[in-house]
Amino acid sequence: MSPDAAAAYLRDIARTFRNYKALGEKALAQTPDEALHTELDVNSNSVAVIVKHVGGNLRSRFRDFLTTDGEKPDRNRDGEFQMPERASHAQVMQWWEDGWATALGAIDALTPDDLTRTIHIRGEAFLVVEALNRSITHTAYHVGQIVYLARHSAGPAWKSLTIPKGESAKHAGGEFKSKGLVR
Repeated sequence: MSPDAAAAYLRDIARTFRNYKALGEKALAQTPDEALHTELDVNSNSVAVIVKHVGGNLRSRFRDFLTTDGEKPDRNRDGEFQMPERASHAQVMQWWEDGWATALGAIDALTPDDLTRTIHIRGEAFLVVEALNRSITHTAYHVGQIVYLARHSAGPAWKSLTIPKGESAKHAGGEFKSKGLVR
């Protein structure tokens, strides 16, 4: 990868992570407190559990990103899917912020030369670029779940986070990069 392409990739991946963070935050802002712990069925996760998991994953993967295994010994992944006590909205948002601060700090510190370095996740070797792609895919998957559950719980009060149904023509001019919107 050329230095210019590597720099462009780093700018894009940082923007993409920030876009998903913003999308999740807009959905969380529309999630009524009483719905944070709602599970649609016994095999589903609540918004609070998903946020706890995303925060734990991002903290584990990106703490000491270039120097230690991405699955930290102090992480309790299975515990991320348990909620023995109802968490407050503030606690849920703290899990969210802690994970994102760790991830974005590590991503912002990367240089183009870092993209071809090797890191490990659960002992498996990944190029940094592979680990970043893996992480954004995982994170986007869970942000989509948060958005879906938030929309469900908000009901008719929901305000669209992207292009509302029937309004595609109004948004035909490319604004993805300038407005940081996932569409």
